[in-house]
Amino acid sequence: MTMSDLKTASVFADSKQHFLILDALRGVAALMVVLFHVFEIYSDGDHVKQFINHGYLAVDFFFMLSGYVMAHAYDDRWDTMSLKAFFKRRLIRLHPMIIAGMVIGALCFFFQESPMFPNIANTSLGQMLLIFVIGCTLVPVPPSMDIRGWTEMHPLNGPAWSLFFEYIANILHALILRHLSKLVLAVLLGIAAVALIHLGVTSPKGDIIGGWSIDATQLHIGFTRLLFPYLAGMLLRRAVKVGTGKNTFVGTALLLIAALGMPRIGGYEHLWANGLYDSLTVILLFPIIIYFGATGKVVGNASEKICTFLGDISYPIYIIHYPIVYIFYAWVTNNQVPIEEGIWVGMSLFPLILLLSYAALKGYDERVRKWLAKKFLTSDLKSKTAKN
Repeated sequence: MTMSDLKTASVFADSKQHFLILDALRGVAALMVVLFHVFEIYSDGDHVKQFINHGYLAVDFFFMLSGYVMAHAYDDRWDTMSLKAFFKRRLIRLHPMIIAGMVIGALCFFFQESPMFPNIANTSLGQMLLIFVIGCTLVPVPPSMDIRGWTEMHPLNGPAWSLFFEYIANILHALILRHLSKLVLAVLLGIAAVALIHLGVTSPKGDIIGGWSIDATQLHIGFTRLLFPYLAGMLLRRAVKVGTGKNTFVGTALLLIAALGMPRIGGYEHLWANGLYDSLTVILLFPIIIYFGATGKVVGNASEKICTFLGDISYPIYIIHYPIVYIFYAWVTNNQVPIEEGIWVGMSLFPLILLLSYAALKGYDERVRKWLAKKFLTSDLKSKTAKN
């Protein structure tokens, strides 16, 4: 057992072995998201000028990882696991950090006031607390309840939108997708691929960015971005035998970084070209990365520690970094900070976010999940043992 396996076993006593390289790749993608968001302020809302230009595709990579890992972890357990037990596991795994992200978002909110966030100045403490309570349930709010000005479904912590879609994927997995044959999954995957390509090449901005608002356009983007990668992850796990190969972490990590950091394709003249890059990266490249990540083996104690650390902090970094970045945006906007100065302040946020994420993981998330698992999953495990 690896260090990651031992840690997981303390939370879910019957958990399967993790794919340590896939965990680490999730951490690499999360760090690229932080870079993407930190430098976004200097693009002036122009996606062509965006630094770390394709960092938003990390979300699509997360969705594909989720489909793969969920199929691996649960698809041969349904004869001994109820729907109730499944949903309890998913809530225990994901929701404590969702609440932590909302708490940090609420604490930081009024420090983010700037022309960039026009609604903050007119938001009362009571309104903010109402959005906080709703956010802790992950129920999205409509644009009419936006307290920031960006029409986010979770104004205190924007990236929570992807967790909303993650929960939808989990519900679909448990109720429908797990029952489908590989052939049916492949047909649905083909349809989803066409939809993703269509989204990319017809996008007015030349990318597949979006999914964070409760309106028809954004929901269409969100579901299109969710369905192909999640289905692809599921089918990849079912269709390809998992083995043990060479240490593939460095190669797959570099490939992922290159894909997410790729400069804009096509410029202003050929926006469709970048949309095609987005969709084909998700359709062709991400499955390759996940395949080699899943079939690789971590060699050496140092490599194992690095991969374990990246996997451990991946989710906390993703779900708590943006409220801090919002403050950075406000500082840059209010003080008209040039990029030559702002870039160093932005980079200095990295150690702060890393420390905060690790503290949240060790001091809160792991402890809370262990307590919740002991309290709410013990009876499920006893019932399973009795059946066996």
